[in-house]
Amino acid sequence: MSTHNVSLAREQYDVVVVGGGAAGLSAALVLGRARRSTLVVDAGAPRNAPAAHMQGYLSRDGMSPAEFLEAGRREIAAYGVEWTAGEVVTAVPWGDGTLGFTVALADGRTVRARRLVVTTGLVDTLPPVDGVADRWGRDVLHCPYCHGWEVRDEAFGVIAHPVMGAHQALLVTQWSDDVVFFPHTYDAVTEEDRRRLAAAGVRTVEGEVAGLVVEDDRLAGVRMADGRVIGRSVLFVGTLVTPRDGLLTTLGAATEETPMGRFVTVDPTGRTSVPGVWAAGNAIGAAEQVINAASGGYRAGALLNMDLLTEDLDRKAATAV
Repeated sequence: MSTHNVSLAREQYDVVVVGGGAAGLSAALVLGRARRSTLVVDAGAPRNAPAAHMQGYLSRDGMSPAEFLEAGRREIAAYGVEWTAGEVVTAVPWGDGTLGFTVALADGRTVRARRLVVTTGLVDTLPPVDGVADRWGRDVLHCPYCHGWEVRDEAFGVIAHPVMGAHQALLVTQWSDDVVFFPHTYDAVTEEDRRRLAAAGVRTVEGEVAGLVVEDDRLAGVRMADGRVIGRSVLFVGTLVTPRDGLLTTLGAATEETPMGRFVTVDPTGRTSVPGVWAAGNAIGAAEQVINAASGGYRAGALLNMDLLTEDLDRKAATAV
């Protein structure tokens, strides 16, 4: 994260967007085009940073994540939206009877905002298997919809996820006929799972995985705790996800338990239980791909603009009486 302290054009904005990924930039684009004074504060830690390309985004398929973000920043700037590197540490309600927040950044800057959009993403925790972190985003992958085409027909391995179990191993058979499933420390594989794995032609290798075998900077195999090496060129793993929702929960946003963990609850527009606060992207769900996150940011920006417009019109109507 850059620590450069950039002077901001205003002391107060209609909206501060916390997080500068697909969801945040999309919300900012809508708000800028709606002539809302908007500031994007970006901590610079996108979830997909290890990936060389992003897939599945119509018209942007194969684009690098860094190039995508840079294009988004150029687009929002054309509508007067400000972007700054930084980390928001607190957002405190004004407390004067009007709706708004004082937003403090880690470097000491503060601004006021009538509304907030929080798009701070999540953190992936990888399985504690030797070598997995080093190969993450290269030949250790998690999403076949993101990367399956690029590694199609290679020799896949899948380490069981503590929540998804065998699901990922079954799913990736759409991209390769050569799949090995490693239950690893997962001991809840059902008979139904085993029947489906067999029907899909997936071989199951029991025992704990000790690490990866890498040759010439490429994955060559999976090393078991008993010394066996199972040749594989691609490994799929699930991650444990932790939303970066500290700002939201500090504000008192309601949360709910999901199969992938506890996330902040939002309505279909992205509105949280906290008046004046919207959220979008991976901060509110683990399954949001880039295109979904951008869509969520768009909806939040559009509905937030209407919320501001309604507030302004109600205030005018009240003073006109």
